[in-house]
Amino acid sequence: MSGWDYKSAGIDYEILDAFKRACQREAQATQDALEAHGLRLAPQVRGESAFVLEGRDEFLAHVEEGLGTKNLVADAMRHLTGRCFYHAIGIDLVATIVNDLITCGALPVCVAMHAAAGDSRWFEDTARAVALARGFAEGCRLAGAVWGGGETPALPGMVEASTIVLAGSAIGRISPKSHRITGDIRPGDQIILLASSGVQTNGLSLCRALAGTLPDGYLTPMGDGRLFGEALLDASHVYVRVIADLLAGGIVPSGAAHITGHGWRKLMRSNAPVIHRISEPGSIPPIFQFIQHQARLDDRQMYATFNMGAGFALWVHPDQTEPALAIARRHFRAWRAGECVQAGKRKAVEILPAGIVFESDTLQLR
Repeated sequence: MSGWDYKSAGIDYEILDAFKRACQREAQATQDALEAHGLRLAPQVRGESAFVLEGRDEFLAHVEEGLGTKNLVADAMRHLTGRCFYHAIGIDLVATIVNDLITCGALPVCVAMHAAAGDSRWFEDTARAVALARGFAEGCRLAGAVWGGGETPALPGMVEASTIVLAGSAIGRISPKSHRITGDIRPGDQIILLASSGVQTNGLSLCRALAGTLPDGYLTPMGDGRLFGEALLDASHVYVRVIADLLAGGIVPSGAAHITGHGWRKLMRSNAPVIHRISEPGSIPPIFQFIQHQARLDDRQMYATFNMGAGFALWVHPDQTEPALAIARRHFRAWRAGECVQAGKRKAVEILPAGIVFESDTLQLR
């Protein structure tokens, strides 16, 4: 697989991001509709992970997200091992939605599922269907949110009969308004990273392509007592309680980012013209070491695609670093990874131990 990159797995973020930018331009013309509802668009919200509306006393936030192709790994492992992994898939689906929602400081109120099957008979496998439902409900409980409904279309001719496309949405509240995380990151802010459970929900198309090149595919031992397919299906962490506890403790981060697609380039999600200088990227979990070795990817490709063991990032004022770490560590492994520095108007991510620099032109979401 020498010279292989994410585009060869069918995912070209340059094409996807160009469409996102086009949508943002067209969406601007619809904003006047908010006035009739007594709402307005929150400042600097276009292109962010969550869409934020400003009311008189609070902000409301909305997110729509999709799981991606992780459930195809669960299907393959069910065929190979007889084990059902859809409880974890349900948690994953909630996590990928609410972990985006909390980046603005919104706490989830309601989460909905969109489960589009290629054939209604997909739901006849009751063990799988019930596991998905129970996992989604568990994810909602972890997020402190109610499961509010959803949609279950059957789309023959659009979705393959044996598969299902999983997505969903969530609504959250920011109250009081001072709890909004604005992304106003400044030089001197400290960067805290929260550990991931593994690949979580990004990079699975690459992992599926890799499995196709291995003699034993998903059943390939990773050398740590686990199979490749098993490790890929670890349920994602739900980071809601960290944000909730920070806000309850009087700590409003200046920024927050869910590290998913685009890997560590996501640290530049904010418009702030700062350099995110990483001196402690943290230890690399076995799953990523295995992927890198088997796919023969260099460090830059890995950090540009995967979370590499860090699923969520926080930016806090230096005086808040230790209290924020103490709160985060109640829930997950967390560490001070670096700080923000200023060099004119340059925006970049520098991962010093790996000698990697991502400039702003490698992440064009607006």
